[in-house]
Amino acid sequence: MTDLDHRYATRSVPRYTSYPTAPHFHAGVTGATYGDWLAALAPSDSLSLYVHIPFCRSICTYCGCHTKAARRDGPLHDYAKTLLSEIDLVAARFGGRRPVTHIHWGGGTPSLMPREPFLAITAALRRHFDIRDSCEHAIELDPRTATPELVETLRDAGITRASLGVQDFDLTVQKAIGRVQPFSQVARAVDRLRAVGITEINFDLMYGLPHQTVDTIAETARLTRELAPGRISLFGYAHVPWMKKHQRLIDETALPDTRARLAMADFARRALVDAGYRTIGLDHFALPSDSMALALHAGTLRRNFQGYTTDTAYTLIGFGCSSIGRLPQGHVQNMPDTGGWSRAVRDGLLPVARGFALSNEDRARAAIIEQLMTGHVADLAQIARAHGLAEGHFARELAALEEMIDDGLVEVGNSRVTITEPGQRYARVAAAAFDAYLQQGTARHSLAV
Repeated sequence: MTDLDHRYATRSVPRYTSYPTAPHFHAGVTGATYGDWLAALAPSDSLSLYVHIPFCRSICTYCGCHTKAARRDGPLHDYAKTLLSEIDLVAARFGGRRPVTHIHWGGGTPSLMPREPFLAITAALRRHFDIRDSCEHAIELDPRTATPELVETLRDAGITRASLGVQDFDLTVQKAIGRVQPFSQVARAVDRLRAVGITEINFDLMYGLPHQTVDTIAETARLTRELAPGRISLFGYAHVPWMKKHQRLIDETALPDTRARLAMADFARRALVDAGYRTIGLDHFALPSDSMALALHAGTLRRNFQGYTTDTAYTLIGFGCSSIGRLPQGHVQNMPDTGGWSRAVRDGLLPVARGFALSNEDRARAAIIEQLMTGHVADLAQIARAHGLAEGHFARELAALEEMIDDGLVEVGNSRVTITEPGQRYARVAAAAFDAYLQQGTARHSLAV
């Protein structure tokens, strides 16, 4: 481990898929607040939709998602009925069909939703919203569920992109995280998706898992190259057993130490770049022809609750329990428990549990953080002016970056903050200098690398 890694990679900082981050949301933002925000949206504003399905057949021990086990389809049918009612409630606040440019299904395992309710939900979205022909319609997919019947349902629903949770192809690692799926099973899922016309494929890979080594990473990278997904997400495993109690089932003595974790991350990145993938931000990779690589080149890459994205719609509407939405006025999050969420919807209420109303300064800081996390450059003076702030408003934050500047990780000139190539692995640390809320509260975050 280098001295820089020792000082920066081991810091605990947010992933910055939003600003302020979710631990700072509060109950002062209610369903009534959300209703007012929805009604105030301009009719021409493009929307992005997120649908959360909080169910899995079993819970993988590494999982950090908001989900629970459902071994029968009954709870999924009940959930779908409530989801349809929530879509009606939200759409009623609009007074018209708004254009939608991006739809994302997350979970949990959204591919568990049976065919009939799945198609009913997508039909409801088309009825209430203007789904553009160019809309990317993506779903997170467990390769173990990719039966011929499922991929036909996804095709019939208009799915255009599937993101497969692979993590690692090594059997020992898979057993340790409770997710055994041989390479042949993943390859079969990819073949079935492509056969029905779903050719935009993502893989989610992880490093820092129990029993994982550089050798298992090397083999996973080799097998991934064989299947040639257009995009790859490479996430560091976040061991947060104080938040996710099922992670206590993981043998902590089998987790790689910081030095080994960094070696895995570096090796995986090199292997993917050598295979022809372009590096996208912190943890994404894309083939040069993929729309995400093109967005990076064009300067239109964005970051939201799904991570790096090509979605340019500012307003994100979340459906389902625990889902998070973003509007010009602020962030909202639905009730996290299916019971409370269902009761609120049944009572005709928007099921919001908490949120955050943004000030101009919050929006400015969010813009700086997003730009540092995507293109690694932010013009502080320009962003300050755009949000009604004085040109030197962020002088204190620049002072906080002095250590990174001295180490050659950040450069500052003409009000522009640039994260250098050696500093890009620590981009979250640089972004954290502009987080006015980081030291407030008791939230704990994952390691910077």
